[in-house]
Amino acid sequence: MNDQADGAVGADGTAGADGERRINTRQAAELLGVKPATVYAYVSRGQLGSRRDPVGRGSSFDAREVEELARRNRREAAAPPGAELAVRTSLTLIEPDRYYFRGVDAVALATRHPYEEVAEWLWTARLPRGVRFTAPPHALAAARHAVAALPEHSGPIDRLRVATAAAAVTDPLRFDLSAESVLGSARCLIPTLAAALPVAGGAEPGTGTLAEQLWCRLTERPADPAALGTLDLALALLIDHDLAASTLAVRVAASARAHPYAAVSAGLGALEGPLHGAAGRLAHRMLEEALERGGAAPVVADHLRAGRRVPGLGHRLYAGEDPRATALFDRLEGVPQAGPALAAAREVVATAAARREGLHANVDLALAVLTVSCGMPAEAGETVFAVSRTAGWIAHALEEYRERPLRMRPSGQYQGPRPPQPLP
Repeated sequence: MNDQADGAVGADGTAGADGERRINTRQAAELLGVKPATVYAYVSRGQLGSRRDPVGRGSSFDAREVEELARRNRREAAAPPGAELAVRTSLTLIEPDRYYFRGVDAVALATRHPYEEVAEWLWTARLPRGVRFTAPPHALAAARHAVAALPEHSGPIDRLRVATAAAAVTDPLRFDLSAESVLGSARCLIPTLAAALPVAGGAEPGTGTLAEQLWCRLTERPADPAALGTLDLALALLIDHDLAASTLAVRVAASARAHPYAAVSAGLGALEGPLHGAAGRLAHRMLEEALERGGAAPVVADHLRAGRRVPGLGHRLYAGEDPRATALFDRLEGVPQAGPALAAAREVVATAAARREGLHANVDLALAVLTVSCGMPAEAGETVFAVSRTAGWIAHALEEYRERPLRMRPSGQYQGPRPPQPLP
């Protein structure tokens, strides 16, 4: 590992057989502004690739990869102390009235393609037609056994967390963080999560698309094409939405090089918080109450009188109606049994907007129309959200595995008593 041996690469870089420009350790250290030993530390942490010199005793590096690492380090070093955390991502862009997956309008993509194809687009920037996700028998058996051991009152996130842990221990390759291995795990984990959930009442277990597999876990009613298509649309729309709290938790775990199952578990843990995953359940119950009382106005009034927010309304990232809600409402128009719940949701919006300008429906309200009208329980929206978002969490984990390890390590601002203090 000495610079003299590395000098065999050439004083100002040598083109490799594939046309890439290779540089030696000394040149890489100069570009990065570090000592040569630190260059090898980057290699050991997976931030740089190296190639042994077949003639000398040193290593060579791809100049473009070194330059990109140097740019990343400079950007991170230039961030002002205490600045809001910003994470580079190529996955989702959110604008005031729409959002995009890898530059493509997400609503248009989800409207035209099933969930599995949208997931593949988010992961690979490719759109394979007709792709299906299948749960491996051994992983599914372990997940079902673990879920069946839970108390009957367990919630959907409890079951999904346990299923994730059970599936993880059946995968001996879970510590392989290469993109190919992580995606292999993802394509197995997502259908395992759906199929590990208990079947509702006398429903027949579904096969085929993820929406078909999930439907029978959400309701006893048979799946008509319009309602099933709406569930698939909901799954596709919810795959990712920038850095929600659960997604940030996933990226923190991935930054520590936790395997993908552990990263998904981190997301599920954050999702169970009342400020993130519970909104769909509240919107569902509000719509049920509005239908029971024959109108939304008294229900909205009760929420306001109690000083509570009206669930299903408003989103800080959109100036108008959440585009995911708009897409689901449009699709729900074609679901005959959704008529009463859809009318109740629109009355909720109209009643609240009469008091406060700028309140619009968000995706939780639209998802509640689907769950109420299809005879699903109040927690069904959480299940749909969590199973769908698993694909987005995997996409963010993949991005984070390519970044500097442990970069999500903020500095604490100590507010306690100044030392030295007497021993207690």
